[in-house]
Amino acid sequence: MKSGTIARVTDRGFGFIKEDGAADGSKDIFFHSKELVNVNFDDLREGDKVTFELADGPKGPNAVKVSRA
Repeated sequence: MKSGTIARVTDRGFGFIKEDGAADGSKDIFFHSKELVNVNFDDLREGDKVTFELADGPKGPNAVKVSRA
């Protein structure tokens, strides 16, 4: 299980996570609202701490099983 911080949420049902310990300038990790566990997408705010797992997606790594830390 990895940890990170919500870097950005959109009004289109997805967002991005900044992984803890990631190098400056590294890409944030995409997540989709369907991958949330025990949290509603509308309740997430930038800066919230989350835990997640990584999975390979069509455009690179995606966060899955995302939940509040």
